[in-house]
Amino acid sequence: MLDTNLKNQLQTYLQNLKTPVELLVSADVDNKSLELRRLAEDIVSLSPLVSLKAVDGERTPAMTLVNPQSNTRISFAGLPMGHEFTSLVLALLHSGGHPTKLGDEQIAQIRELPGTYRFETYVSLSCQNCPDVVQALNMMAAINPNITNVMIDGALFQDEVNERNIMAVPSVYLNGEPFAQGRISLAEILNKLDTKAASRKAEAIDAKAPFEVLVVGGGPAGAAAAIYAARKGLRTGIVADKFGGQVAETVGIENFISVQATQGPKLVANLEAHVRDYEVDIMDNQRAMSLASLGQTSQGLFELELASGAKLRSRTVLLATGARWREMNVPGEQEYRGKGVAYCPHCDGPLFKGKRVAVIGGGNSGIEAAIDLANLVEHVTVLEFDARLRADEVLQRKAQSMGNIKIITQAQTTEVTGDGTRVNGLNYTDRQTGASHHLALAGIFVQIGLVPNAEWLKGTLELTPRGEILVDARGQTSIPGVFAAGDVTDSPFKQIIIAMGSGATASLGAFDYLIRHSDESLDKGAAPEKDVEAA
Repeated sequence: MLDTNLKNQLQTYLQNLKTPVELLVSADVDNKSLELRRLAEDIVSLSPLVSLKAVDGERTPAMTLVNPQSNTRISFAGLPMGHEFTSLVLALLHSGGHPTKLGDEQIAQIRELPGTYRFETYVSLSCQNCPDVVQALNMMAAINPNITNVMIDGALFQDEVNERNIMAVPSVYLNGEPFAQGRISLAEILNKLDTKAASRKAEAIDAKAPFEVLVVGGGPAGAAAAIYAARKGLRTGIVADKFGGQVAETVGIENFISVQATQGPKLVANLEAHVRDYEVDIMDNQRAMSLASLGQTSQGLFELELASGAKLRSRTVLLATGARWREMNVPGEQEYRGKGVAYCPHCDGPLFKGKRVAVIGGGNSGIEAAIDLANLVEHVTVLEFDARLRADEVLQRKAQSMGNIKIITQAQTTEVTGDGTRVNGLNYTDRQTGASHHLALAGIFVQIGLVPNAEWLKGTLELTPRGEILVDARGQTSIPGVFAAGDVTDSPFKQIIIAMGSGATASLGAFDYLIRHSDESLDKGAAPEKDVEAA
């Protein structure tokens, strides 16, 4: 099952096991069961602390990792390969007593959760966001024996997917009831389970001393800005809804200079690790709501209010809130979001195997999505508003060469239709003739560009008609002391490497601003401690 290189790597990892791990395998005679059994046998052969036992499980094929000493249980229904192989390796290590990378406070919080929690996490093996959720729940299960989690490959357990009407992954159930859909962090999971956790965190944030540079956003621009500020010796904080931003939902990255190819989640992990190398106060799972100047009476501080009610103060603020997928804004879209309307073909595509779907948008993202989906589904219809596609010629030729992709231009989507439970089609208007048409579909994948995350700043600083933050060559906005970088700005090109460069530029701009507006010199990057204490 595993090739020699993978076996050697896994054997090295398994040397970190401290306690025995039992693999309880429920398998039949089908191909996936045979593959799972071979995978389990390969794992057992690599460590004397791992044993194998055949069982009749709730699902087949499935494998449960049990620590007989602590009685913790982590399960995988299906074959945990692809993106989920890392989840399996980590589950083996954590089940065998290798410590997680969680802080003492989070570990204690997980251990003290009252009650029993039975999580079921539906994934697709091509989903790049699913492993984060699976691994978070698996860590909880490895710490608290009253918590269990089972990863379920939705493509393999179609009966369950249909019965529960699951049309987007990851989809998490808790004790048989829907708990979460989409990417969710460990902190967010704990906030939902421990209702007092959010208020405790808000109180801790509210009590923080003022920063010199406060970065809002944890994507490439925000990470670069925080690193450059911290390297200057400035008291730096970074507050973000989700670290990594839009990049975490990007599968393939091929235009990052010096790196031939990588994946979004891997790049995000590297970004966060790099930021943590410096003295940067990272506050994640926090959404910014408003920004205000406290005036010269407060030494020119700015105040950032969060959705939690907490308030942060800083001498400069650097906005790097990025952008999100643009929506169609037609009737039915919100009603059927996650019920056939999707925005990530890699994540949710496998759930539509053998069905008819549409892709909205004829740019690179739309045509790439159509090509990927065509390998999974029965048929793909691409609807493009303009008279011609905007995708690169090489992508257009590839799409046109595939027998199950149809491209319709000058098509304006007017409505998403459904049966009240799930999507059953869409209506569109031919912009050339004015005629209305209906397409019978099981899924709709929206790929029509980005919207800057700057609505909360409307009326606070100057925005473009498209809602982007206007910045100068130094990244400064219309408010002195407030800077911005990345996809949220009026930069004409939305690329990862450009976002990083603009983050560095804006951070250096903030440093220059502090030099020119400080009572104490920031000589050689030293932070003016007197000002911080006085504030």
